[in-house]
Amino acid sequence: MEKQPIGIFDSGVGGLTVFKSIRETFPQEDIVYFGDTARVPYGPKSKKTVIDYSIQNTRFLLQHNIKLLVIACNTSSSVAIPYIQKITSIPVIGVILPGAEAAYNISSNKRIGIIGTEGTIRSNAYVDEILKFNDSVETFSKACPLFVSLVEEGWIKNPATEIIIDNYLSYFKEKDIDTLVLGCTHYPVLSPVLNKYFEGKVNLVDSSHAILSKIQQYVDEDKTCIGTSQFFVSDNEEKFMKIANMILGYPIHDLKRVALGESWFVD
Repeated sequence: MEKQPIGIFDSGVGGLTVFKSIRETFPQEDIVYFGDTARVPYGPKSKKTVIDYSIQNTRFLLQHNIKLLVIACNTSSSVAIPYIQKITSIPVIGVILPGAEAAYNISSNKRIGIIGTEGTIRSNAYVDEILKFNDSVETFSKACPLFVSLVEEGWIKNPATEIIIDNYLSYFKEKDIDTLVLGCTHYPVLSPVLNKYFEGKVNLVDSSHAILSKIQQYVDEDKTCIGTSQFFVSDNEEKFMKIANMILGYPIHDLKRVALGESWFVD
C-alpha cells in the first residue's frame, strides 16, 4: 500500500511551528507543506476570500494524495473547515479546538486571554470553543496584526518588538489572566519575548503542540522509517527559507514555488 503524507497549509511561514511539532513527534511521517506567501496575511481579508484561498490550498495538497489535512492557519481554521469538509472525505484538523481545549485545561482561574489576527478574533472562534467547556469562563480577546510582520521580518530581538508587544498586551495586565492563547501560528516564535513581558506568570498556549493528540490516531505506527518533507510556497522563496531556518533550526532544501489562482468558493 502506498504511503500517504500528511498535508499542512498556512497563510505563510508561521505554520512551520506546526510542521516542526509534527515532524519531531512523528518522524516516520511524510509531510507536504504549503505556505501561501503570495497572499499572506489572511487576517485582514474577508471571510469569503479566506474560504476561497483555503479551498485552493486544499485542492493543491489533495493532488499529493494526502491522508490527513492539517490547517495550521488560525484564520482559515476559524471559518473554512466546514467548506473544506465538503470537498474531501479525508480528516481535516484545525488549530482552534485543540488550542481552546488546552487553554481551558491549563487555566486555574478560568480567565483566559486570546490573541490572533483580525480575522481570527473577529470570528470569535476561540471564545465559542472555550465556552463550550464551561460558559462561566471569562475570556479577553485582542487582535495583534503586527505580530505576523514582526515574525516575517525576523524582528524577534528588535527593540521595536518589545514596544509593539506592550502596546497590544498591556490590555491583559489588568485582566488577571493566567493563560494566553497564541491564536496565530506565527506567534509562538515570539514566545521568549512574551514570557519575558508577562514575567513567566502567564501560561502560553501553542496550538502546534495541542494539535498533536488529534493527529496521533492517523499516523503510521512504524517508527523505523524516516519520513520525507516537501515544501511549497506561492512566492518569496528566499525569504521563506530564511525564516524557516530560524523557526526550524536547520535549512530546508526541497522548496518549490507554485501558483494558485482559480476560485473555488461557493457561497
